[in-house]
Amino acid sequence: MSCECETGTRKLNQLHPCRALFGAGLDNDDLNRPAIGIANAFSETVPGHFHFKQLAEYVKKGIFRAGGNALEFGVISCCDSLGNGTIGGHYILPSRETIADSIEIMIKAQHLDGIVLMCSCDKIVPGMIMGAVRANIPAIVLPGGPMLGGPAYGEKVKADSTIVAETYGQYQKGEATWEEIENLLKITNPTCGSCNFYGTANTMSCTAEAIGLALPDAGAIPAVYNERLRCAKRTGEKIVELVKKGIKARDIVTKESMQNAISYVMATGGSTNAVIHLSAIGYEAGIDPEWTMSEFDRISGLIPHMARINPASNVYDMEDFYRAGGVPRVMEYLKDHINIDVLTDSGKTLRENIEEHSYMYGSCNDEVISPFDRPFSTLGGVAIMRGNVCPDTGVAKPAAIDESVRCFTGEAICFDSEEECSKALEELRVKPGHVVVIRYEGPKGGPGMREMYRPMKIMHGQGLATSTALITDGRFSGTNNGCFVGHISPEAAEGGTIALIKDGDKITIDVYKKEVTLHVSEEELAKRRAEWHYTPKFTEGYLARYSALASSAATGGVMCYKKRG
Repeated sequence: MSCECETGTRKLNQLHPCRALFGAGLDNDDLNRPAIGIANAFSETVPGHFHFKQLAEYVKKGIFRAGGNALEFGVISCCDSLGNGTIGGHYILPSRETIADSIEIMIKAQHLDGIVLMCSCDKIVPGMIMGAVRANIPAIVLPGGPMLGGPAYGEKVKADSTIVAETYGQYQKGEATWEEIENLLKITNPTCGSCNFYGTANTMSCTAEAIGLALPDAGAIPAVYNERLRCAKRTGEKIVELVKKGIKARDIVTKESMQNAISYVMATGGSTNAVIHLSAIGYEAGIDPEWTMSEFDRISGLIPHMARINPASNVYDMEDFYRAGGVPRVMEYLKDHINIDVLTDSGKTLRENIEEHSYMYGSCNDEVISPFDRPFSTLGGVAIMRGNVCPDTGVAKPAAIDESVRCFTGEAICFDSEEECSKALEELRVKPGHVVVIRYEGPKGGPGMREMYRPMKIMHGQGLATSTALITDGRFSGTNNGCFVGHISPEAAEGGTIALIKDGDKITIDVYKKEVTLHVSEEELAKRRAEWHYTPKFTEGYLARYSALASSAATGGVMCYKKRG
């Protein structure tokens, strides 16, 4: 006999040998109900996931109320901020692939009918979505929500953890004390939840809602609000409904919903990491990453910047974004420019979600979320860059780049790792007029494509944000500002042009034209290329395997065995 799963009902023969093993404490009646997995990325090392034990109990209440069985299991979760800037940072993006694999394995091996994906932070959200889309069963994302902001400090009305790195840059120049840094370490993360700024964690949690894989409002409800618990309970109820209706992950993740997600990222000035993660999610749904990149490029010219959230604002954070209407408000303002008849995990279309949504009383705040016809900027939130430095694309974030440096020309100062750049910053060797080049930090070369947000934050603290630029084949946090271009492809480890740049070379970054240009002749570049060589940094363990299989940033940085789509 075999375990047969049908939509909405588990058909497990009472005599089947595995019945005694399936879910401790379940009886015959339980085994005829939908088996709903709860993939819980609880971790005491990650503030965004610290409260997941309590949240999971409310998911279970919803599942039980709707007639399903909740089967909880654990999933690894790494904090970007803890890892980046150290050897740990090499593991952050590769952890996404392991998370995706683990979700697929648990769904398939344990015969789950549906799954709730409990995740908040940078790589955990896309990793879980990738696994669920790959396995293609009913799935709902339940983010844990952002933390509240800290007290006012410096230019910010609500302090956040990234201001510590900025203040460290001031400390290096003798403009801040070590006591100030120690104090900031205590006050910038006042509650549990994902970081209170609009970095990758909150971008991906909200994008999960925009693409239709999370319930309305789920992306931005603060972690400590009672509404977050109610949302968890509704999520538990809804996943059972989706199982009974047979609505699966790939019914939600389509080219049309991907276009919606990209439009949302553009409108809100989301993290540049959304580019690599949406490319990877689409890849799992059979969508060619080249199509995704072309849509980012196309949509960037159509959708203006309509939301101001830290780092695009020194006043408003994620709590303010939620109170102003959050993702539903953005999608309402975008409704004439997106695909509103797509199916969502509410069991309804996006059109119905928009028409039926109930906002908090007095929530509309045009200073946080502006209507489409009165945007904060006509430049899209994310720009796909090209040019001889990044012929296969790079990624910039115009919303975070001061207007004075959106077209910048300077002299290269080159570093073959983040550590080399950090040392130069300590020694105050980066000067106004420099274009900082950090290379061999791509998916293969890092390996793992670490975030270069710490060098950028230190440069900001040293007063260099509007007099320098930075390009890299690594990534950036959603909190960075200044003139920067990441995701340079091909990366240095693949012999891309970025590997050939020398100190003193002239580089122009033009965000308006979406170009990064190295002012060196093709003859000279050919000579440099003939002299170039590369040795992998890791030859054993998981990083060696990831390095060998990782695709470029332009195609999602996935571990690629064969091309799909």
